[in-house]
Amino acid sequence: MKAEITYKDAGVDIDAGDRLVENIKRLAKKTSRPEIISGIGGFGALFSGKFKGYRDPVLVSATDGVGTKLKLAFMMDMHDTIGIDLVAMSVNDIITSGAQPLFFLDYFATGKLNINTAREVIKGIVNGCEMAGCALIGGETAEMPGIYNQNEYDLAGFAVGVVERKRIISGSSIKPGDSIIGIASSGLHSNGYSLARKVLFDELQLKPESRIAGFKKSLGEELLTPTRIYVKTINALKKRFIIKGIAHITGGGFIENIPRILPDNYKAVIYKNKWEVPFIFKFIQNGGRFSETEMFRTFNCGIGMVIVVSKGDTNKVISRLKGLREKAYLIGEVAKKNKGESSVIII
Repeated sequence: MKAEITYKDAGVDIDAGDRLVENIKRLAKKTSRPEIISGIGGFGALFSGKFKGYRDPVLVSATDGVGTKLKLAFMMDMHDTIGIDLVAMSVNDIITSGAQPLFFLDYFATGKLNINTAREVIKGIVNGCEMAGCALIGGETAEMPGIYNQNEYDLAGFAVGVVERKRIISGSSIKPGDSIIGIASSGLHSNGYSLARKVLFDELQLKPESRIAGFKKSLGEELLTPTRIYVKTINALKKRFIIKGIAHITGGGFIENIPRILPDNYKAVIYKNKWEVPFIFKFIQNGGRFSETEMFRTFNCGIGMVIVVSKGDTNKVISRLKGLREKAYLIGEVAKKNKGESSVIII
């Protein structure tokens, strides 16, 4: 008589998944918020809809992944920061509306569950949630043999925030003459990695462990620098200043993201000499022989978040940002757009 075939024989280890959930529960306690009614472990996480201090609360949601930056994590076998990237990509979108992130859920899918790797990823997610002031309230771990290559996984994240309706930052009050301030990125963040890998590893034949003059770390470590989370910075600014618009410089770079907050018939004039583009971007551009336009529509080029304020607030806002240990620059201004003209002019 043939032996019974179990789910584990098919490549799915339920016991390993259960052990991981227990690990996640312990880690998630670091991100707890008072609104949590029940979190990880149930069929659905419960979060109170009573928001203290809000008279007319509006929920803001966002979802994202980290793209092919995961390939670097696999190549380096370094998984402790990729979770920060995952949280950052969603919460940085949420704060563009002026919202405070409340809770976060993750989706971790792999061919064969490696508890140690998954634990490192979750630690990064917890760190990211702590930076954003939101709770890791739930998620899903999916073991799917035959779908993913060995030792590889995929990630997706989902976040919800809240903002008072009358304090929504929509960009509608932006007008010509307003200042565009750029807040520095920590590197590539989580965009443009397919192009970066093609240039660095295919064209230039470099390795993740390569040491290159101009970098303080190996190439792989430089590329794995986690995405900066701007939640606390934006929260601090909102207490003192009127922010008219916020743009997360993510996929699509300057060219596609800044127009998303501009009223019709207005354009952003960006002065490219107002900040020092980090070496990693120059290295990629030279290696790939890219045009300036290609760089500004693919990468953040050293600016991770853009805010628009009245001209009279410019110096005070930049001073406050420096007090918050952010590198900030006056990188442009809003102007009227002529018919047929681009919404972003880089000069």
